[in-house]
Amino acid sequence: MPDPSPVFGREASSRPSRASLRTAVVWDVLRDALDRRAKATGKDSLDVLDTGGGSGNFAVPVARLGHRVTVVDPSPNALFALERRAGEAGVADRVTGVQGDIRGLFDVVGREGYDAVLCHGVLEYVDDPAEGVRNAVAALRPGGSLSLLAAGLGGAVLARALAGHFTEARTALADPAGRWGAGDPVPRRFTAEQLTELAAGAGLSVGAVHGVRVFADLVPGVLVDTEPGAAEALLKLEAAAAELPSFHAIATQLHLLGEKPA
Repeated sequence: MPDPSPVFGREASSRPSRASLRTAVVWDVLRDALDRRAKATGKDSLDVLDTGGGSGNFAVPVARLGHRVTVVDPSPNALFALERRAGEAGVADRVTGVQGDIRGLFDVVGREGYDAVLCHGVLEYVDDPAEGVRNAVAALRPGGSLSLLAAGLGGAVLARALAGHFTEARTALADPAGRWGAGDPVPRRFTAEQLTELAAGAGLSVGAVHGVRVFADLVPGVLVDTEPGAAEALLKLEAAAAELPSFHAIATQLHLLGEKPA
């Protein structure tokens, strides 16, 4: 199968892009999980569900690995962009877009029909995150993996403080939803403990939690873009820090991989 990394801006002949710095940790974990599932089931092509998958940032690379991907998203415009992107990548036959959301997930897809479910950037916006995780787990086949990606509380607090907005940083720290004020565009943020509790409460066996964008959002872009070797070094630093619990508290996003008991 072709290496899908160019979709993330990581062609072998060029330095990592800013986008790849923000997604590389999640992609590496997800690809490993899909490889393990394929070996465990003996199937070359898995059934993958991407809830809130939008225009296919993850769905298209997963399809390029040879898997079948169903994207459920409420936005017709995002699904149109998904269709175009899948066509340009040559995987239109392996990517299906369906309009819907995680709350009414089983109005558009079946239960226990997927080897892996992606739930990236969804829990921040739903009324009931626990219900969202339960639905994602219910869509998994026994032994399947759930990839959760959500906004981290600590990263937002740190970002507001470094920008000189100290009152907003303190507000986010004390707010039950992790919001820094009325103008905050993110309705809800999580700690690693909260995300783990949601997954465990839905019956998942939690394999690993990773901090995502621990440093990438803090380092000035001009440094990464102009300093020779800086992008590659930052990518390695992100990977090294991702699994260390001490860095989860300052990550912009948190990624959790869980498995449904067989």
